[in-house]
Amino acid sequence: MANKLTQSLDFRQQQNLVMTPQMQQAIKLLQLNNLELQDFLEEEIAQNPLLEKADPPENDEERISAEPVPETEESDNRGPAEDFDAGSAMATIGAGGSSDFSDMGDDGFDSMEAQPKTLREHLLEQLQLDAEDSRDRMIGALLIDRLDEAGYLRDDPAALAAQLGCTQERLDELVTRLKTFDPAGVFARDLSECLALQLEDRGSFDAPMQSLIKNLDLLAKHDMKKLAEACGVHETALPEMIAELRTLNPKPSAPFEHMVVQTAVPDVLMKALPKDVGGGWRVELNTDTLPRVLVNNQYYTDVVKHAKDKQEREYLSTQLANASWLVKALDQRAQTILKVASEIVEQQDGFFLYGVEFLKPMTLREIAEKISMHESTVSRVTTGKFIGTPRGLF
Repeated sequence: MANKLTQSLDFRQQQNLVMTPQMQQAIKLLQLNNLELQDFLEEEIAQNPLLEKADPPENDEERISAEPVPETEESDNRGPAEDFDAGSAMATIGAGGSSDFSDMGDDGFDSMEAQPKTLREHLLEQLQLDAEDSRDRMIGALLIDRLDEAGYLRDDPAALAAQLGCTQERLDELVTRLKTFDPAGVFARDLSECLALQLEDRGSFDAPMQSLIKNLDLLAKHDMKKLAEACGVHETALPEMIAELRTLNPKPSAPFEHMVVQTAVPDVLMKALPKDVGGGWRVELNTDTLPRVLVNNQYYTDVVKHAKDKQEREYLSTQLANASWLVKALDQRAQTILKVASEIVEQQDGFFLYGVEFLKPMTLREIAEKISMHESTVSRVTTGKFIGTPRGLF
């Protein structure tokens, strides 16, 4: 009897850990940003004759959006945001799984391939260790996202401070700390500063090298006599200095070039609503980059009539089921992302209204508890995605 009970428990435990292909695909969809989703759907449409692209919405009424997040007089005393029934649009996916991602843990994902680390991820890891204040972490993350392809920060600091609602001193102090991050030279304003940061990192930024960096134009002209005079050294000392200069990396992002950083595109948009319609914030998916697909039921009806045998009919039925499931899964993905984004916007109302000094500490767990979802689901929704806000792209 005991042996049968043990076998039964073992069987039930194994059944609960099963990740069906559809469940795996549903969570893959949740992890993709809009641009990655475009590529995925292009492949699906090419493989499934019953899937077709839908035209993008022509007006705001057709966009996928949350109800307005209300605005109250006190930034830290908000009313509840409109909740979505995240499980309403999908049938249960596979054994032991639910459609709304609410109880989705990390089981079954340890085997997923590890992706190469991007420069952004490399810098964010250092930021988490360096910055104890949540406001500094938020500003630092924004600055990381503003780096160009070479790893330079070319934005005007005064404009960034005004956009964030923080002091110039705070921003400048943080940028100075960021310039000490690995790889050396990152966050420089220009080539000269990039090289200087690398020499400082090596402990080689003495007075002659400082002068050499300031006179790169003379080096470009091969005017060694004037360059030696400017550096206060004999011409015979220049080759060694120039050789060291050539060991520096004018593009600190180079070790990460295999993961080219594209201009960030928002997956979610938020905008302030006028007072005459109640105020608050409207949160919606960026449908300009969000592909839409439909199931061509009419094509299925026409083709299945002319199916030659059982195998063809089964193929069409399978493709119809797959297409229908994918459309529902995409709708579920949209509602889940909006639910998470709306709660984040509600929690950070003070920041969006008044600036970085009103930013509230916030964890994945807190958001998950507010919307009754698993913490890992919130992590998958937020990782690698961007929201366009009146204060910038985050």
